[in-house]
Amino acid sequence: MAEKLLDGRCFIVTGGTQGLGRGIAMYLAAKGAGGLTICGRNEKNGWEAAAEIAETGCACEYVKADLFHEEECRRVVQRAIRRFGRLEGLVNAAGLTNRGTIEDTTVELWDLLLNVNARAPFILMQETVRFMKANRVHGSIVNIISDNCHGGQPNLTAYAASKGALATLTKNAAHALRHDRIRVNGICIGWTYTTHEHQIQVESGRPENWLELVEPEQPFKRLLRPLDVAYLAAYLLSDRSQMMTGSLIDFDQKVIGGLD
Repeated sequence: MAEKLLDGRCFIVTGGTQGLGRGIAMYLAAKGAGGLTICGRNEKNGWEAAAEIAETGCACEYVKADLFHEEECRRVVQRAIRRFGRLEGLVNAAGLTNRGTIEDTTVELWDLLLNVNARAPFILMQETVRFMKANRVHGSIVNIISDNCHGGQPNLTAYAASKGALATLTKNAAHALRHDRIRVNGICIGWTYTTHEHQIQVESGRPENWLELVEPEQPFKRLLRPLDVAYLAAYLLSDRSQMMTGSLIDFDQKVIGGLD
């Protein structure tokens, strides 16, 4: 019998309609989640993901939402509570990775990435925490960050700044909520293969077979996959990590601070 690590609990996974978020949501369903709320802008992807999750036996609520807008962030949490009546965890997996250097990043792009990658998780966390505290839920929040939070690549100026803000927010919230036994941790992921990453690489000039060219060059001979991140997210949501909060986990095959 498959292990039910998550014991019927209910979670929100932002960005759960595609890519990394969808991979996390599917794994949580497989590990015994009782209900999942996913959100995204693309309705086709949303309903397909919800149906796929439901086929595992886990109930799923899809919410069409653009996380640039405050009211839509709050609505995601409210819909989750209305559908399931409970909420034990939140995974902030949605994010934008638009490129731009310190010289060519526009204020509009800066605002977009800071809003979606840092402000939206703040609002979602705020709404989730209010419910958890009011109902004495000892919950867990997992923020999907990036190893770019440590400084980042020159062509990811706004992205790196937004993930740096999310990293600090993760620690700040963890410190504030520990006596309520609400845990907050972050996963600072490295280069991860998704269909969206494939699109970005091709649009930046790499050939269609870029993955088979770059993977042999990596220390572990491959890039991260959504399932790799899902394993760790599920652990952080479960009771197995019940003594762990405020951690920012560098999750990649390169070592931050190491020099080649």
